[in-house]
Amino acid sequence: MVEVDIELLQTGPVPPFVQEQIDEQFTTHRLHEASDREAFLDQVSDRVRALVNFNAIEIDAALMEKLPKLEIVANMGMGYDAVDAKWAGAHGIVVTNTPDVVTEETADTTIGLLLNTVRELSASERYLRRGGWLERPYPLTVASLRDRSCGIIGMGRIGRAIARRIEAFGLPIAYHTRREVTDVSYRYYPDLVSMARDVDTLIAIVPGGPATEKLVNQEVLEALGPNGILINVARGSVVDEQALIDALENGTILSAGLDVFEDEPNVPQELIDMERVCLLPHVGTASVYTRRAMGQLVVDNLISWAEGRGPLTPVAETSWPPQSGR
Repeated sequence: MVEVDIELLQTGPVPPFVQEQIDEQFTTHRLHEASDREAFLDQVSDRVRALVNFNAIEIDAALMEKLPKLEIVANMGMGYDAVDAKWAGAHGIVVTNTPDVVTEETADTTIGLLLNTVRELSASERYLRRGGWLERPYPLTVASLRDRSCGIIGMGRIGRAIARRIEAFGLPIAYHTRREVTDVSYRYYPDLVSMARDVDTLIAIVPGGPATEKLVNQEVLEALGPNGILINVARGSVVDEQALIDALENGTILSAGLDVFEDEPNVPQELIDMERVCLLPHVGTASVYTRRAMGQLVVDNLISWAEGRGPLTPVAETSWPPQSGR
């Protein structure tokens, strides 16, 4: 049974089926509906024990410090760079995310983005729609998956799922992570530039945050070379966007497929104007099926915590039971 009268702070809108469940189980305070958020926080701050964030706002130390009884931050998404999880863990607050349920959908999207980019499928569809085929066939694509080699930046749950799919195409696979993964057979590169030099297709699927900011920079793009293709399904911050634009304009690399950007939803006009670069509006997990599974896992984490069984998917920076408090 859920403990009676646990008060929960909700930072933004959630799907109706999530709203119904948290309203049923908790006393819910909706920060996003307050006309004066600071005054609203002052009224409820000393009673809130749980916080739900569907990537509505940044959950930083300053906000968590205002909630002295806060015990859990239930965050929507595999990535949780909007939450200062390190600070939370050091202060006895557990943070949860929604892994696993996003793995296969994101991997599917990655392969779709890869195929679209390599074979220019989106560009050729636009060509047909504007009547180009009536005049002449679409030009042969420069790139093909044949004889390509793939380097994956990140080899977590999603990275492995992407690798399994790429294996089916018969492409050799390498990967770069901070530490070697012992239970995969792909070639490991401790140095990203070296890997970029040895492959012609890079796929980024690592968390955002300071540790990976602008990880794919000018040096990496130059190493990837003129036949190179970059696919980014990680975070926009992982790629130096201006360096990428320059590399595409100068022919340093061949093309790119991007599902994420530095300043979403603002996409640089230079990228929009590049006909054969494939751009998606951050739709990696954007299916009804997967978003429902993500939302339900947020709820399940909260209920499991409230019933004293502990959260289901605490992130690495935090622990259960908490190791320290405020």
